[in-house]
Amino acid sequence: MTPYEELESPTALHADCEAASRRLARAAQKAVEPPPSIHYDELPREVPKPEIRVSEAAQRLANALHLHLD
Repeated sequence: MTPYEELESPTALHADCEAASRRLARAAQKAVEPPPSIHYDELPREVPKPEIRVSEAAQRLANALHLHLD
């Protein structure tokens, strides 16, 4: 293969360029937005804890390894 040959089709390369352009536009927009506040009185009062779910497959694997995740 010569250095001038592309691995992807022109359509795929164009789609990659458009995706990169959209990401750059979002980054430019976020760069000029004001930062979030760090003041205590502006923070939300109720912040729910993240919930960790154990799937049945993970439960079976843990039981097989005798790690009993109940």
